[in-house]
Amino acid sequence: MNLTNHQETIVTVTAVASVGSQVHADGTSGFIDQTKHPSWWSPVVPPPRVGDRLHAVVLDDSRTPPRLSALREDIEIERVLRSGG
Repeated sequence: MNLTNHQETIVTVTAVASVGSQVHADGTSGFIDQTKHPSWWSPVVPPPRVGDRLHAVVLDDSRTPPRLSALREDIEIERVLRSGG
């Protein structure tokens, strides 16, 4: 299944690097930039680890791999965009 802009999904972290995390969702690979993970903004949130499951939203499905975000603010923005508001 292809990931599409504004889509919310559950992802599993498959690899972690200094720039972000590779994730897998709905049979497709994606990428979450380090600044799009809550641990970048909060010292109480642990950094991503392989096997973590995250609620995320697709920000840019035209990139290879698609770019996602696990930030609550981005999820809310994408919900507004998805609803046409």
